[in-house]
Amino acid sequence: MIHLRMRAVLPVLVLALAASAGAQTDEIQVYDGELAKPGEFTLTLHTNYIVNGDTAPAFPGAVTANHSLNGVPEFAYGVTDWFEAGLYLPVWSLDAHQGFGLDGFKLRALFAVPHADQRTFAYGVNFEFSVNAPRWDPSKYSSEIRMIFAWHLKPVDIIVNPIFDTSYDGFQNLDFAPCARIDYNAGAVWSFALEEYSDYGQIHDIPPWNDQFHELFAVVDHHGKTWDAEFGIGVGLTSASDQLTLKLILARSLNRN
Repeated sequence: MIHLRMRAVLPVLVLALAASAGAQTDEIQVYDGELAKPGEFTLTLHTNYIVNGDTAPAFPGAVTANHSLNGVPEFAYGVTDWFEAGLYLPVWSLDAHQGFGLDGFKLRALFAVPHADQRTFAYGVNFEFSVNAPRWDPSKYSSEIRMIFAWHLKPVDIIVNPIFDTSYDGFQNLDFAPCARIDYNAGAVWSFALEEYSDYGQIHDIPPWNDQFHELFAVVDHHGKTWDAEFGIGVGLTSASDQLTLKLILARSLNRN
């Protein structure tokens, strides 16, 4: 099951690129700690379209969220049964004002308890380092640390990802942008879930609720013989959120029979 390979523990503190409130993002996904098997290469295609979002750029020269198509191919390799390395290249977007453009790339290191998907309780941590184009982020370099806690209660899964983002501009400016998922597994092929993505803002100055980013997704997953697919529809819960977003994730192993 490549689907939603969700990442994972806490050996280092590297920090942060997620979406800031009201801005588009390349990846809309909750991580449950599942890793590619040792020696396995995987490909995941992330795509999302913001049907109704912010009509003003988040900063001068930025891609405009409203009516933007965003995505990235993600290449991953299982190094051990507790470590997976990944590369997102290229991050891209298409909006009504700037057209198509390349937005950067990301490196990641995902650590998780072995065989996380087979455990009642699993945990891990994912680190990402991003190099950003000026149209995508005002900071050339940014990072994320994403903690992973997952409860597999059969047939229900509960997954929580506390996430902190940084642009390397001080601890007080860390951005808290968690996400969570409640999943019902209807057999081996289909699963249905609710996901919530939030951005509370910088930890030293959390804004009022309506100025925070909160989006709720209804999600369906299909686990096929060759490709896994996930489709979701998200609605904004606050005025600072994108009001309607569609997401599609396609994933497969490149060398597993």
